[in-house]
Order: sequence, then C-alpha cells, then structure tokens
Amino acid sequence: MVLPAPNLDDRRFQQLVDEAKRYVQQSCPEWSDHNVSDPGVTLIETFAHMVDQLVYRLNRVPEKNYLAFLDLLGARLFPPTAARADVTFWLSAPQPDTVLLPAGTEVATAGGDAAEAVVFATTHDLPIVPCSLTRLVTRSADGDYVDRTRDLDSGRDVRCFQAAPAVGDATLFGLSSAVPRCAVVLRLDSRVEGIGVDPRQPPLVWEAWDGQAWVACPTDDDSTGGLNRPGEVVLHVPAGHTASAVGGHRAGWLRCRVTEPLPDQPFYAESPTVREAEAFTVGGTTAVEHAEVEVDVPLGESAGVPGQRFTLPVAPVLLDGDPVVVRVSTGAGWEDWTVVEDFGSSGPDDRHVVLDASTGEFLFPPAVREADGSLRRYGAVPPKGAHLRVPRYRTGGGRAGNVARGAISVLRSSQPYVTEVENREAALGGVDAETVAEAKLRVPHQLRVWDRAVTAGDYELIARQAVPSLARVRCLPVAGEAGGGAGGARVLLVPDAVADEGDRLRFEQLMPTEEVLAAVTRRLDECRLLGTRLVVEPPRYQGITVVARLAAPEPGSANRVHEAALDALYRYLNPLRGGPDGVGWEFGRSVQFGEVFAVLQRVPGVSLVREVRLFPANPLTGARGAPVEHLEIAPNALVFSHQHQVAVDAP
Repeated sequence: MVLPAPNLDDRRFQQLVDEAKRYVQQSCPEWSDHNVSDPGVTLIETFAHMVDQLVYRLNRVPEKNYLAFLDLLGARLFPPTAARADVTFWLSAPQPDTVLLPAGTEVATAGGDAAEAVVFATTHDLPIVPCSLTRLVTRSADGDYVDRTRDLDSGRDVRCFQAAPAVGDATLFGLSSAVPRCAVVLRLDSRVEGIGVDPRQPPLVWEAWDGQAWVACPTDDDSTGGLNRPGEVVLHVPAGHTASAVGGHRAGWLRCRVTEPLPDQPFYAESPTVREAEAFTVGGTTAVEHAEVEVDVPLGESAGVPGQRFTLPVAPVLLDGDPVVVRVSTGAGWEDWTVVEDFGSSGPDDRHVVLDASTGEFLFPPAVREADGSLRRYGAVPPKGAHLRVPRYRTGGGRAGNVARGAISVLRSSQPYVTEVENREAALGGVDAETVAEAKLRVPHQLRVWDRAVTAGDYELIARQAVPSLARVRCLPVAGEAGGGAGGARVLLVPDAVADEGDRLRFEQLMPTEEVLAAVTRRLDECRLLGTRLVVEPPRYQGITVVARLAAPEPGSANRVHEAALDALYRYLNPLRGGPDGVGWEFGRSVQFGEVFAVLQRVPGVSLVREVRLFPANPLTGARGAPVEHLEIAPNALVFSHQHQVAVDAP
C-alpha cells in the first residue's frame, strides 16, 4: 500500500479568483463591477492563473524528494538493449573470389508512410568464400567409408546409402574449402528415385563438420525431395565449419544422413542415387544489431580534482556488449579506466569510473572527508590537463528493433555482387529504456531483495534484471525428482518472440538460447542461498490442436471468417500474449472446451459454432492424441497452438 502524499496547497484557479474578489469587497467596497469584462477582474484572473502554476509546482516537491532519495540510494535507470538478428546476404551469382562484407554494413526494413525504416548494422566482417565440390564419399551405418569421387566423375549412378538403407547411412560432400556462415547450393542430378519416402518429409538431416562434431545445417528450397529427383538444396553452413580430414580425405565437409523416422513417417525402401553433383556459394549469413557505434569520442579535459563528471554527446549507452572504457592521456600514452558499479570497494590508486548509461554521464572517483579531518579517496584522479576520450561505445536499441522475419530487406550500404538481403528469423532482444515511473516501482522491490534470492518472487525479479528481454519468468519449487525436494528452485524462462502473421508462433522461437540460460544461471547462482539447488530451463509446452466447424451466414464470407477464426485461436492459445487477459497463458492453467467455444463464437461473421474438438499434440513431432473435453497443463508448462483446423460452412 502506498502512503498518502500530502497536498501542500489544494486551492485551484476559481478558488483563487473568488478569494481575491472577497478581499476586494472588504478593502475597496466602491469597486462593485466584478464581471469578467472588467479590466480589474482580468488582472485578478491573470494573478490566479500564475498562482495556480506555482501551486502545481509546489505540490510536485514530494515527488522530487522521492526521486532525490532514489538517487541517494544509487538507483539508475536501465538503458535500452539492442535487438539482434541473423541476416543473409544473397549474391547476384557465384563469384570466383571471396566477397568481403565489412563490419558496420547497414541493412534496414522497407519502412513506409506509417513508420520509419529500422536500421541495423553487421557486427563482424563476413567473408563469402567460393567453393566447389571435390569429393563424394559414402558412409554406411557401420562406419565404413567409400570414396565415390571417380564414379561420379565418370557419370555413373552412385548409391547415396546402402542398397537397403539403414539409419545412420550418409553421403558426404567434400568442398574445396571451408565455408563458415555461407549459403551453399548443392545441385544434384539422379536417374533412380529413393522408393518409399514422402518427398515432403524425408527422414534426412543435413550437417556440417566443425572439426569436432557434426552440426545441423538449416536448409532452404530443397527441390530434391529427399534426394528423390533432380534439384537443388540450399544449405546455411554454421560458423564453425572448417576443413578437416574425414575418411582419409581433407575438405570442407557437408553430409546428408538418414535419421530415425518419426511415427507414421515413411522410410527408404531403396537407396536414391546421384549421377551429377556440383556445389557453389550464393550468399552468407551474419549477425546484425539495431545499434550505432560511436568511435573515438572526446569527453573533455581533466581539471585534476575529485568527483568530475563528463557526458557523452550521444546517449544512451548500450551495455549488452563489450565493456565500455575511458582512456586518459598521460605522458607515456593512454591509460584505460574501468567502469564499475560504484566506488565502495575502490582504493586510492584504482582507475575506476561509474557510468550512468541512460544519460551517458561518466563520474570519476570522489574524495570524502573523514571524521578526523583526513581526506579519503575512492579511486585515482586524472591529472590536470589530461585529455579524456571513449574509444568505442554503442548507442540506440529499443523495442523498435524487434521486427518480424523477412522484414529486413533493404541494403543501405552499397556492396558489390550483393543483390538482396533477408532475415530468416525475427529480430529479438530489443528492450526500451526504463522510464522514471517504472524505476519508482522497481526500486522498492530491489531494496527488499537486496541481491539475495530467497522467495520465488526474488528469483523472478533477479532473472528479469539479468536478461531484460525475457518475456516471462516463473519460479517453482523443485520436487518429485532424485536430489530434489526442499530447498530447490526451478526458474522457467520464456524469451520474447515476434509472431508471424496471424499471431503464429513457431516452437523454436519459445526456446531461450544457451547464452540467456547461462546469463540467468550465473546471476542467480551469485544470489541464491547456500544449499539451494538451482535449475534454469525453458518451460514444457503442451501442444493443442483445435478442430472446429463454423457457419457463416453471409455469402462470400467463408474465407474471411476462416482466417479470422484461426487468428482468434492462435491469439488466445498463446503462451506470450494469450489467455483471458491477453498477458500470456497462465502456467499450469488447463484449456477448457467452453472457453474455446466462446472464442470462436465471438469471431465476427460466425453465426453458429457447429462443432469443436480439442486434441493434445506434440509440438516437436506433430503427433496428435485422442480428443479431450479439457486439456490438462502441468504446473511447469504452457499451452502452445499447433496447426489448428477450421472449416466454414457457406450459406
């Protein structure tokens, strides 16, 4: 409960006017014309208006004092964070030489009349390395390698797997060089089809060798149908790809491996073959961020006294990257001064500064006079006349950078041989800077926690502060497991995600990255009580498929109602922004038949909901269970929409 703040002066404009008129009547009864048209009344109203403004400012004194107390406690506004995405640069044609895209290459969204373009910049150099196919090797599930390069060169049909394919069989493609972060096309031709599989869902996985293990390669535009017909497959090679010796031959290796089929997934009855094969590089993928880099920014000249303050010309400062340092000139060159949280543990010779990232202000160490009159220094002081500068820092960020996949499509920096760009996944991680109102709510909770995780709320608050881009955090006790029981905390993390059209979320968007899990674990491990078992992981996701049949009375409205009904289902059964309140499905909350029926009944254009059926589904395999009246959700689980089906009966 908030303590009531005093109203230092509750008089308003009209009360001030009436009070002034009463004084006039008492002191000057001859003045009897008090109409608004009288010049004297106009002067009174002008005076009342000015006093009303002074009263307003006076009543803001308690708020100012509150903020001053927060400042004394060392509370600072959190700066924004920058959204990041992986962007693929496509070449106009395969090039014989390496195409280098330097760090800082700018790309942007298309923008338009309603919104400005959102600009991103690459964070690292991207070499797009040319390649060609030099080796073709087959490997059986037993581990036997056979070099089939000569057979391929002579135009013979080469079996990709054993005559009777088995799980683990693979075909290895050796490239002339390693192509990390590149998009490589494998063009294949064959005369014999691999009988038995579904070309739309073959039991295959494409992988690249990184020197230690095989890493999965995302694919695009696989027109081979699982090596069943002539076509091409575009492989996005991971960053760790390197040239290595596999099967006695050195090359940059890619492979196509037979995997264990899913339930009801057809398997190979006969091995597909390859008669012709070639490889070439058509693009590359690198990380971009919604931020600008400022380089060699001068701060000013030191006066040689403690407690100096210097402000950057452009703020805020993003802290979610490399640490910011301040360089101070000396007779022997430049010295780096490190940014610290506070000066509490700084010694007299420590080169420390404190940074207010939201305003871009640097505070140099102060000197405090002790009770005995001595002066204690909480850090070194830059010598008088020394020049100060910041070699590099990043600014920008915010939620505006969280754009949907495919939104980044404009190349702002002219680059030779590059024709188009695209982000194959949505940009994530952008968070707006904290406002004063948000800080006023946060600081009392932070004082209660005081960097110690005791209650479930403490764990959730500290986890959110460790990674501000998280959409949801939930802490539950660890129980019912070996080594669990009392004293355990399970922290469930749900990352923010930009949904596709119609509020469609993909399962992989809801899984936090290893970096996020590690950051939260590291921070909570510092704050947990001794003996507390800590588990940081994503929640379980219980898939649900709704099958419904609706009636639409208006002629020609079936398609519109169909899309609106699907959008309503994906919006309501949404772990991030679904549920009755639209703030995310509650952990452990079951899905009831009646609420799904009500969601469909409220869809514009629906006259009758004829049938609704709920099916539990596995979001990974797509396997669907038996229909249920209500879907139970575990306490550590959230609902996930999986391939809803809606039929609309036309009138």
